[in-house]
Amino acid sequence: MATILITGAASGIGLAFLRHYSTSSHNHQIIAVDRESIPSLPSEPTGSQIIRHQVDLTSESSITALASQLNGTPIAILIHSAGIRGLVPSVEASHPNDVAACETLAVMDKPTLMRTFEINTVGTFLLVQALLPSLLLSSSPKVVIMASRMGSLAANTAGSAYAYRASKAALNAVVKSFSIDVPEVVFTLVHPGRVESGLVKCREEGAIEAGESVDEMLHNVIGRLDKEWSGRYVDRWGKAIPW
Repeated sequence: MATILITGAASGIGLAFLRHYSTSSHNHQIIAVDRESIPSLPSEPTGSQIIRHQVDLTSESSITALASQLNGTPIAILIHSAGIRGLVPSVEASHPNDVAACETLAVMDKPTLMRTFEINTVGTFLLVQALLPSLLLSSSPKVVIMASRMGSLAANTAGSAYAYRASKAALNAVVKSFSIDVPEVVFTLVHPGRVESGLVKCREEGAIEAGESVDEMLHNVIGRLDKEWSGRYVDRWGKAIPW
């Protein structure tokens, strides 16, 4: 029975991945991770076992505790979807329907920048670093990181979004280095599209449902992963995104 670990499993894309793998015809052990309580599914599967863990990505001890509990468990796939948008909280509270207003040059501040980096970049690094022993116990381990086109320097033609863009660009650099330093593991960065995921308080124009994004990533990317995909930065259709 393969073990699949999904972060951000309490909502959005992570929850959509959890639903997919729990209803798959293949037997899986699913390790569902989130800082929030992970809801029960309408009908818990009989073929797949779900183990839930509450983990705080801003706490190294919380991440280490998870890794210790998984010691000796081979992880076949790690799907990392936990993250934040990096909006200034006070501005978002007063402008919940205007995402752009919450991340401009005029309002961006150090606490927002630091927290966004702590979760999106540092938290990802510490999580993958801690879980490497379990990944390396699997015969062909894969790590799929939810990236963003907004982390692309080449694609940035609109400016603003300082915390999110910078943390995702740094995340790209971290995962690219993982792909070089740990060639036994396939590391792939995937932009899921603009998804209704709960990262912001409103539904952004053009946002798609999490399930639609997950279906496309599974078909176009995750189902095709092999060594040739390691270190790549792609969209949900598998097309390369410029760095």
